[in-house]
Amino acid sequence: MFSFRGDAHKIFLKLEKVLDKDQPIKHVKEFKEIEKVKSLYQSIDSETLKIIYYRMVKEKNGSGIIPIFVSSIPWLIFMFSNQISKFLFKEGSWLWVVFSFIYIITLTISVVLHFREKAWAAFHIEIIQDILNERKAQTQ
Repeated sequence: MFSFRGDAHKIFLKLEKVLDKDQPIKHVKEFKEIEKVKSLYQSIDSETLKIIYYRMVKEKNGSGIIPIFVSSIPWLIFMFSNQISKFLFKEGSWLWVVFSFIYIITLTISVVLHFREKAWAAFHIEIIQDILNERKAQTQ
């Protein structure tokens, strides 16, 4: 099931398939994972959950090593551009192609991982907020 529409559409397609087979939605792997995470957070007291929440917010809003990597490597290359260009563009050398390919692949993987980590942090933050709000509503 390959789609360029992203994870939300993939989940929609899975739901559609499960509902067509008259199966319970809770058996979808992704929903089992959410239930597991939610269950864990529900077992934790509110004060500890707030501390975890603060850590998740830091994780989501922090720049992390990957953006630093993405922005610093080009500057490093620029600083040594004369030496690098002499090495990469020797007569008849295809080293620049290999270097460019490896650099672009590494950069792409790093950016994808970075945004995936931010998405997971947002996922945990939403669950924690829901639990804390439910507890707050119960005490009122």
